Parts: sequence; C-alpha cells; structure tokens
Amino acid sequence: MKRLMNWGKKRTVLLTILILVYFGLVMYYQTHKSLPEGTSYEGDIFLTDDVDFIYDLSYKDPAGHFLHESRIFERINRMIGEAKDFVVIDMFLFNSYYDGKYDMPDLAGNLTQALIDKKRQNPDIDMIFITDHINTTYGSHLAPEVEQLKENGIKVMYTDLKPLRDSNFVYSAVWRTFFQWFQSEPEDDGWLSNPLASTAPKVTVRSYLELLNVKANHRKVVVTDQSALITSANPHNASGLHSNIAFEVKGPIIGDILKTEKAVARYSGGPRLPDYNGSGETGGSIKAQVLTEGKIHKRALEELGKAGKGDTVWLGMFYLAERKVINRLIDAAERGADVRIILDPNTNAFGQQKMGLPNIPVASELHRRGKENIHIRWYNTEMEQYHTKLLYIKKKEKAIILGGSTNYTTRNFEDLNLETNLWLETPLDQEVNKEVETYFNRIWDNEGGLYTEKFIEKDYEIPWMKYIGYRIQKLLNFTTY
Repeated sequence: MKRLMNWGKKRTVLLTILILVYFGLVMYYQTHKSLPEGTSYEGDIFLTDDVDFIYDLSYKDPAGHFLHESRIFERINRMIGEAKDFVVIDMFLFNSYYDGKYDMPDLAGNLTQALIDKKRQNPDIDMIFITDHINTTYGSHLAPEVEQLKENGIKVMYTDLKPLRDSNFVYSAVWRTFFQWFQSEPEDDGWLSNPLASTAPKVTVRSYLELLNVKANHRKVVVTDQSALITSANPHNASGLHSNIAFEVKGPIIGDILKTEKAVARYSGGPRLPDYNGSGETGGSIKAQVLTEGKIHKRALEELGKAGKGDTVWLGMFYLAERKVINRLIDAAERGADVRIILDPNTNAFGQQKMGLPNIPVASELHRRGKENIHIRWYNTEMEQYHTKLLYIKKKEKAIILGGSTNYTTRNFEDLNLETNLWLETPLDQEVNKEVETYFNRIWDNEGGLYTEKFIEKDYEIPWMKYIGYRIQKLLNFTTY
C-alpha cells in the first residue's frame, strides 16, 4: 500500500512537471515564432518634397468653450473622392457604438458613405477595407458599417491575428491550448455586456476569452493611386473628439506602403490588393520611409540614441511605457538634449474613468530622473483623449519626424500588434518641419487656447502605488498597452 501511495505521488509530480513543460513550450513558441512574411517591414528611403502634416485638436478657448478642430477624416474622405484606380484602407476601430453624453462626429458613418458614394460613381474602382475583429467584438455580432460596405460591392477583410506573436504569455498559453478552437458566430446569443459600449450588441464568453489574449491590427492607413496617409486616428465615433496626427505622402513611396498591406492580406487569406502603377520618379530634399511593427521601435531607439546637446526632442504620446524608450529619453537629457513630452493623463476612455496607467507613474519617473532637461506637460483632456503618437527631434540643420499608429509600449513596439509609421528626415526650411514645430509650440505654450498643463499642476493619486501597478502589468504583460 505504501509503495502504491509513493508511486501515486511520483506520478502526480511527473504529470505536473510535464504540464508545466508543455505550457512553457507553448509560451516560448507563441512569443518567439517567426512573423508572417512582409511584417516588421523597413521600406526603401524615398526623396520627396511632397509631405503634408495634418492634425485634429480638442481644447478650450480663452473663454472656456470646448472646441474641436477636425481635419484628418475630412482629408481622408476627399482622398477617396480623388482616387481613380483603387482605394485600400486599413483601420483598427471602425464602428459607431457610443453611449456617452456628448455629441460625437459620425466618423464611421461618414467614411462608410464616402466609400459607397465612390463605388457607385465608379463601379470599376478597386476598393478594399481591412479591419480588426474588435469591431465584431471578436465574432459575437456583425459590424454594421462593414456589412454596408460588403452590400455595396466593396471588398472587406478581417485580419487574422493568430499567426502573430502573443504578448500576454501566461494567459495565451491557456487560450492557445483550450479556447482558440471555439469560434463565436454572429448569430450566437451573447449575454454579456459589450466592452465597446452599452449600446453595442451583447457578447459571448468565447469573445471575452479571445479579447483577453490581447493583440490587434492597430494600423491606420489609407492608400490610393494618388496618395497615401498614415495616421493615429480611428474612424470610430466614440473617438470622434480625440486629438490625432497624420502625414500624407505622394509618389513611389505609395507602392511601399501598399506592399505592407499586401503582406497582411496575403497571410490573412484576403483579396488580392492592387499594384501601384504611378510614377517611379523620386526627388526632393525630404527623406521618407515606411516602417511597421518592430522596425518602428528600432528606429525610435536609434534616433533618441543620437539626440544630445543642442537638440530639442519633442514627444507627443497617448501611451508611454516601453522601458528602453524611457531610458533613451533620460539618456538624451543627460547628454544635454532639451526633452519636452506631452502626454495624455490616461484617466478617461470613452467616458469611463481609468487609473492613469501607464502615463502617470512613467511621467513621475521621468520627472524625477530627468532632472532639469526633461519637461512634461499633460494634455488637458475632458471626455476625449490626446491620442497622438509623434516623435520630433529638431537638430541644427535637420529634423527627424516619426509618426503614425504606434504607442510607445511593448505591445505596439515589439512585433506583437500590427502598426504603421512614417519616418522623415527633413531640412529645417521644409514646410512639413515648420508645421510640426508650430504644432508642438502651439500646444506647449497654450497659444490661443488651453491645451496643456504643467506636470506639477496635476494632483493625481499616490504615484508610487500606480508605479507598482504599472511595473507588475509590465512584468506579466497583462495589459492593453
């Protein structure tokens, strides 16, 4: 009997070891596997003088009235109208769900109508819309705007996220083993509240299980045969008053940007995307390059690593959490660079209160460690967010600009989400440089309105407690940032 009991204990220990080894192998493979071909892309460097900087801003005027300047989707809708041969759009959030108390611009509806109007006007034009399954709450229901596009002959593709690496490594091993095989169907009877909005359809348990395996096609890209635009803005009604940025470019770089979307369509089993047949000629004084996924991280670190005395580093960011970037900002300040950071306080998301993670503890750390060369201001948000993702480094004879969809976080930087940014190296006399510098000076100095507040003017709750929460989340990657 004693021998049998000892064998039973040994078998239990052996089984436990085997299970742990199995889950360890799943975790390792799913966080280190090869990326789909064409992702984490570093394009060619093109020379051009044709780059436009566009931005949306929400703020209070001197009398205290709330104002919103909306330009990005106005330009996108015009780009659709100007297209002749094709329109390819890749957008993360694309829905009208919203249950807040403020009136929001109908970004989703207006974009949907612009695409449908163009298709009716020119039935032969090739139109493809790429998006993320967050808009179906991971399969629980149909996405109304997407269905409207389908009904009008516009090709639609939902991105396949399973081939991408997992970030939430502890949970993902469980999800990959037990839950990824079960698919929700739009006709499934969901009974749980929808995280997007109370007005959105109910969702299933299966959808929540997939949601917890956090990953996304987070890109925001518009490509036509005439020009291409890379932005931080979503056609999402609940995001309608966010402050965002965008860059529009023309010329052969359009083909490179289109190449990054072809890669996603190819590995997701989507439709064949059109080719760019415009002029291959390149010329100008601005260097322009498209970067995706981890190549954005690499470039941001490189540029920050070269910043020093005499340089001004501007960073406007919705989420700042990635440790290497934080250390590079501090190192640049120690080398004498003037580092100026504008952050969203992370206290509001679509009308819901948030804890201020990660930006409140990160700002506290930067303020403490950066000494006199790091200056921080909070964007003065109300119901909206400062959703910008923009790095600008002004040097003596040139400027570096890096902007697009990418938050400065592990999830956005390290080949986990799909992301797209545009890198520019421009002489100081180029218009795009002047526009970006004017943008930062406007909101830093509160020119004509109340945009930002000094870091010390904000009275937030116990930063050290938030810092502990931020570091635990970073350790486990159990977070959306």
